[in-house]
Amino acid sequence: MTENGTSTADWHVGTQIPELHVTPDKYLTVRYAGASGDFNPIHIDEEFAKAVGLPGRILHGLWSMAQVARAHTEAAGGPEHLKRLSVQFRGMGVPEQEVVVTGTVAEVDGARVVVDTVAEQSGQQIVRNAQAELEL
Repeated sequence: MTENGTSTADWHVGTQIPELHVTPDKYLTVRYAGASGDFNPIHIDEEFAKAVGLPGRILHGLWSMAQVARAHTEAAGGPEHLKRLSVQFRGMGVPEQEVVVTGTVAEVDGARVVVDTVAEQSGQQIVRNAQAELEL
């Protein structure tokens, strides 16, 4: 049984993990730049981002990846259950628009579960072909 009360019997191929909904506020990219050390101006300078053809400041890819990891750790009952995570960054996320992370169990082998995952914003995939391996 996981810490959130889910037993391994509850995980079947085709089962969806609970959706994660997160709306990054307008200052998130500045705070994340400070935390990560990634001060690329496309993340923190609205005018610069627009000057290089972007819609405005964009989210850090690693912040988006962290939301994918968060969806899995919450579903499994804690970070100790996440054993592997791979993602592909395929779109740009922006502040102040909801990000939705969804996942579907693709494989179950005893206590090992593989979940295929996508993170979307405004109907566009910003992380796709993500796969998490959990040990329940």
